This record gives sequence, C-alpha cells and structure tokens, in this order.
Amino acid sequence: MKRGVKRLTGAFRSRYAASPLHLVLVLASFAVALYAGIRLLKGDTLGVVLWFVGAALLHDLVLLPCYSLTDRAAQSLFRAARVPDGSTHRQSVNYLRVPAFVSGLLLLVWWPLILHRGGHYTADTSLSADGFLARWLLISAASFLASALIWTVRTWLHLRPQRRARRAQARARRAMK
Repeated sequence: MKRGVKRLTGAFRSRYAASPLHLVLVLASFAVALYAGIRLLKGDTLGVVLWFVGAALLHDLVLLPCYSLTDRAAQSLFRAARVPDGSTHRQSVNYLRVPAFVSGLLLLVWWPLILHRGGHYTADTSLSADGFLARWLLISAASFLASALIWTVRTWLHLRPQRRARRAQARARRAMK
C-alpha cells in the first residue's frame, strides 16, 4: 500500500512539480480570494471595478517607472562602490531596497492618516489621528538605520580575513628586515 501511495505521489509531483499539499493550499487561497471578491463586489460594484482599474493603471504607468528608475540609480550607486578585494557587492542594494519597501508599504496602507486626510477616523474609532506622520518617519528611519548597521557589520565581517592576511604579510615583512 505504501509503495502505491509513493508511486502515485511521485507521479503527481512529476506532473504538477510540487506536492499535493501545495495544490490544496493554492486552491484554498483561490477560494478565499473568490469569497472576498464576491463580498467586495456585493456593494458598489462599479466603484470597486473603477478603483482596481485605476490602481492598475497608476501602478503600471506611474509607480513602476518611478521605482524602477530609483532602483537602477541605487544599483549604479552600489556598483560603483568596490570593496578592497576588487569585487562589487550587488546584493548590497538590498540593504536599501528592504527598508524602502517597508516604508513605502506603510505609506501605501496609512497614507490618509499620514497626510492628515483621515476624514472620519476619529469619529469611527474614537482614537486621535495625530502622530501618524511622526510614527511613520520614525519607523522608516529606524528600518534604514537597522539596515545600515547590518550592512556595515556584514561588510566588516566579510573583509576580516583580508585584513588578517594583510597584517600577517606586514608582520612577515617586518620579521624579514
């Protein structure tokens, strides 16, 4: 019985290229998305469709070129920065990408409150809408600072064997004199 199940699972993996559990999870996520879509379109269908089309156009025609150019500029900045061994660290740009992504995502989610356009936020939640800009700036600054610290420590650790080799060479030269 086990051999038959393994053979069946192996055949499924070779055709689907993933486990049966993956297929179940993908189908479940589609079901949840379909349920959410039906619930969302139940109210103002035209408004929701216009919002999605507008968001897609805004993203594809405005935002994508903007952050692509910004990413290219960041890549060229890090490409120009060489480490003493002569190699470049292209993955170093990720230390700029990740906090920028986190900051942009927080801005995207909370922009009405960050830009003081919260409308009925205080009336609906009985919470103050003040301080979102300061908190967003603090979170953004902290994530960029943490990323810079991690980059500095990793670069320092990466270059440590080279520094040791140079010190050993200098000691050997001094011992020869």
